[in-house]
Amino acid sequence: MMIRVGIPKGSLQEATLQLFARAGLQVYTNGRSYMATTGDPEIECMLIRAQEMARYVDHGALDAGLTGLDWVLESGLEIVTVADLIYAKQSRGKVRWVLAVPEESRYQRAEDLGGCIIATELVNVTRDYFMRKGVDVSVEFSWGATEVKPPTLADAIVEVTETGSSLRANHLRIIETVLESNTQIIANKKAWADTDRRSKIQNLALMLRGAMEAQGRVGLMLNVRKSDLPGVLAVLPALNSPTVSTLSDPEWVAVNTIIDEHLAWDMIPRLKAANATGIVEYPLNKVVM
Repeated sequence: MMIRVGIPKGSLQEATLQLFARAGLQVYTNGRSYMATTGDPEIECMLIRAQEMARYVDHGALDAGLTGLDWVLESGLEIVTVADLIYAKQSRGKVRWVLAVPEESRYQRAEDLGGCIIATELVNVTRDYFMRKGVDVSVEFSWGATEVKPPTLADAIVEVTETGSSLRANHLRIIETVLESNTQIIANKKAWADTDRRSKIQNLALMLRGAMEAQGRVGLMLNVRKSDLPGVLAVLPALNSPTVSTLSDPEWVAVNTIIDEHLAWDMIPRLKAANATGIVEYPLNKVVM
């Protein structure tokens, strides 16, 4: 059995390949080919633009794929959502599609744009957004460089942003958020109905999410006398609760936990002060919840 997985080509490609690698699945790409092999003989990949992913998953050319919620909604297709993966080109957060206007314009909200031209790549979602508000606008597809179109070629735009820096650089002001989006694993309905293929896709999702959960976290293990354990536990936050194990010496226990990496700098000296010994900080590859 072989499953074919779509990887978004373009701005999300490198972040996605890095995520696969952290999950333990190497993807071997070739600059001259849209096909890619992997370290799993039952998984092959194809590089596809995120905007087209839902269509090819729906058609069955791909068993599964990674793309944004935004492009799934834009496609209007009914496909299986397997899992959410919260990462973007520059960060681990969601992205926003925002309604933006020139800084000096009089527009303050979507309702002020009646009769105006809105430029965007996300045409269907934008039309639905204004329709729900009862605002009559002309939504035009933008092939790119959308930020430069107001005020000459459009009155406003709906554009995706992580930080808003590109919009500010082009003297645009955000007035509303149209949609929050994140990467998803989606699957073809027939592939999802097949027990073996479904299991393979679920395992892929499990490992990818495990790699994401581990990002920015480290493990800590230490030894401490039972009499000092309450003081050590008071210092430690935990994913759930720290694991406390008995040692060969009944007066001592071992403590194992997971913390956010940025906390270790202050926490380890505090643990030492609480009489912990043998403190080891170690990296994490995956955290499977």
